[in-house]
Order: sequence, then C-alpha cells, then structure tokens
Amino acid sequence: MSVAFRRESDDEHKEPEFELPIPVGPNLVTPRGLRLLGEEVARIEADIAAARDEEQRKKLQRRLRYFHTRQATAEVQTAPGDDVVAIGSRVTFTLNGGERRLTIVGHDEADPALGFIAFSAPLARALMGGEAGEALEYQGREDAITITATQPDPEVQA
Repeated sequence: MSVAFRRESDDEHKEPEFELPIPVGPNLVTPRGLRLLGEEVARIEADIAAARDEEQRKKLQRRLRYFHTRQATAEVQTAPGDDVVAIGSRVTFTLNGGERRLTIVGHDEADPALGFIAFSAPLARALMGGEAGEALEYQGREDAITITATQPDPEVQA
C-alpha cells in the first residue's frame, strides 16, 4: 500500500508548540511593571486551577512559564529625575508639529494605545537621555523631536 493512503495519527501533523518568545536584552521594568507581572502570574495560576480542559491548561502553563521568567529576570528601575528622560518618565514632546505625551516603560507593561511605550521602541530610544528644551534626531531628521517637559510618571512608580 502506498504511504499516501496510510493514515497517521492527527497528533503527528500538528504544529509544535513553542515557548512564548522572550524579548532580547535586559528585562527593565518600573515598579508598576513588577506589580503587573505578579498580578498576571496570580491570575494565570487561578485560571489553571479552574481549567477543566487539558489543552487549555497546557496553554495557560505555557503563559505561566513566560511570566515566571519575566518576573524572575525583572530589573526594577529607580524613579527617574525631572531633568533627563529615562524608564518611568512621562515625556511631553512635539513630533511633526503635533504635541504628544508618552510614558517609557518595560516590554510587558507597554500599551501604546494608553501612551505607554517600551524602552526599546525606536521613539523611546530617541527620547532616552534627552532633556526638556532639547531637539533630538528621529528617523533621519536632526530636529524631528523637541522635548517640552519630562517628569517621573507617578502611575508607573506606584
């Protein structure tokens, strides 16, 4: 009989499940980021305890391994000063003529829709180390960004 007509088990044809990718580099977080990691671990552990389906439990355990790793490798950053942009800073700046406000945070607490961007994002890298009143290069333009104010974001320090 031809191998084309032989039925193997369905499990042999499934895609392998890989671990969730860990971002490259240090795991820098704000105090809020560390708290959020702990809350997510607790939530996933509760979901695992309540899960009845083995497949769902495996997916949750995979997420739990990711968040345990992120929690164990977290490097909490001290509150930034008022003068220099760093992780935990709320930055007000102009870009392409429009004023924007962002807070620079760790990877796992980033939420661009709410104004929280990861420190590794191109815009955050351009802002880091800048001071109020300074014009910065971004996307090949020498004076694309002008920082108007920077301060520690009280939400991420709590």
